[in-house]
Amino acid sequence: MSWRRTASEVREGLGIALGSLASHRMRTFLTTLGILIGVTTVIAIVAIIQGLNQSFAAQIGNLGASTLYVSKFPFLTFDSEFALLRNRRRIGKPELRAVERDSRLAQAVAPRVGTLGTIEASGREVTSAMIDGVGEQSLVTNGGNLSAGRFPSEEEIALQRNVAALGADVLDMLFPGRQAEQVLGERVRVAGVPYQVVGVLARRGKLLGMSLDKNVAIPWTRFTAQFGTQRSLGISVKGDPERLRELEDELTGILRRARQVPPGKPDDFSINRQEQLLKIYEKLTSALYGVAVGIGLITLVVGGIGIMNIMLVSVRERTREIGLRRALGAKRSTILSQFLLEALLVSALGGSLGTAAGLAIAQLVALVSPLSAAVTPSAVALGLGFSAAVGLLFGSWPAWRAANLDPVEALRYEGAPPPRPPPPPARRGPGRSPLPSLRRSTT
Repeated sequence: MSWRRTASEVREGLGIALGSLASHRMRTFLTTLGILIGVTTVIAIVAIIQGLNQSFAAQIGNLGASTLYVSKFPFLTFDSEFALLRNRRRIGKPELRAVERDSRLAQAVAPRVGTLGTIEASGREVTSAMIDGVGEQSLVTNGGNLSAGRFPSEEEIALQRNVAALGADVLDMLFPGRQAEQVLGERVRVAGVPYQVVGVLARRGKLLGMSLDKNVAIPWTRFTAQFGTQRSLGISVKGDPERLRELEDELTGILRRARQVPPGKPDDFSINRQEQLLKIYEKLTSALYGVAVGIGLITLVVGGIGIMNIMLVSVRERTREIGLRRALGAKRSTILSQFLLEALLVSALGGSLGTAAGLAIAQLVALVSPLSAAVTPSAVALGLGFSAAVGLLFGSWPAWRAANLDPVEALRYEGAPPPRPPPPPARRGPGRSPLPSLRRSTT
C-alpha cells in the first residue's frame, strides 16, 4: 500500500538523517546554534511582553470593572490636541447631579477629583501622596475594598466632615508596625488640615509602576472646600458589562443637555473606558515586540543560511551514496524527503532548545526584576513553527540538488582529489658532502 511505503520511507529517511547528524556532532551543534539563538531571542521577548500585557490587564481591573469615566480630557492627550482641549469648560456639580438624576442604566455614580499633597502623623510624613476626593459609592465604581473601618458616609460627605480613609502604603509609612484596626480614630494632617481616620483601604498594587496605595480618601465636598472649586470633576459611572455602549450613549445625551452643547457641535467632554488604556499600552509594547521579532528573524535567517551551507556539504560528501540508491531504484521524492527530514531535524533541535532557553530566560527575568513573563502555548508554537519553517525553507535547495543528481555521474563521482605527496628528498652520491664545497681563494 502507498501509505505503508510512505511510512517506511519516512522511517528509513529519519534513520539515515539521525545517523548523519550523530556522525557529525560538532557540525550539527554549530548548525543548530544560530537557530537556537534566534528562537531564544524571540521566545524570551514574546513571553515577557505577553506577561506585561496580562499584568497590565489585571492592574486595569483594579480601577473598577465595567466603569465609564467622564472627564474634561481623554485618558491620552497629545500635544497637538491639548491646545484645543484645554479650552473646554470644567465639569462640576451640575453635571454630576444630572447623571445621578437622569441616568437609567447607571448602577453607581461617584465624583472623582484629586491632587498631590503631604500627609503627616506622629512626626512622620508621606510626601507626593494622592489626595482623593471621593463619593459614597467610589469603592463600587473605582474598585477596591476596606481592610478595616469604613468609608466616608453620605452624611459626612454632605456635611463636609474631616474624615479620611488611608491607603495601605500610607498606613505603613505613618504608623509602622501597627495593624489597620489600631489606627482607627487617629488624627492625621492632610495638606496641613487635621482629619480623623475612619477606615483603611485594602492593598491594590501598582499601575504602570505607580502605587495605587499611596493615597488618602476624603469627602469630595471637603476636598473642594479645602483645595478650591476650580478643579474639574471626574464622574465614575458603573453599569452592566453587556450594556456599556448603551450607557455611553445615554451619558453623552445627558451631558450634552446639561452642558447645553448645540446640535452639530462636538462634545466638550470625554467618556473613557479601561479598554482604551489597554489599547494604548498594547500600542506602546507593539514597537518593542516588532523590534524583538525582527532581530530574532534576522538571527534565524543567518541560522538558515548555515543549514543550507552544511546541507550542501552533506550532499557533496554523499554523492556516491545518492547515486547508488538511485541506481537501486530509489525515487527522487525519496531522496528529496530524506534531505528535507535532515534539515528539519537540525532546525527542530535548535528550535526546541531555543524555546526552552527562551522560556527559562523569561522566567528568570520575572524572578529578578519587576517585569512579568507568561508561558503561553502560542509562544511555544511560535518558536517551533519558526524553526521548522526555516529548516524547510533553507533545506529545500540542497534537497532538490540531491534529488536531481544524475545517477551515472553520481556513481562516477570520486570526490576531491587527494593531496599530492611532497617530492622525495634528492639522493646524494657516495663520498659527496651534503654541504657545498668551499674553495679557498688564492691570490
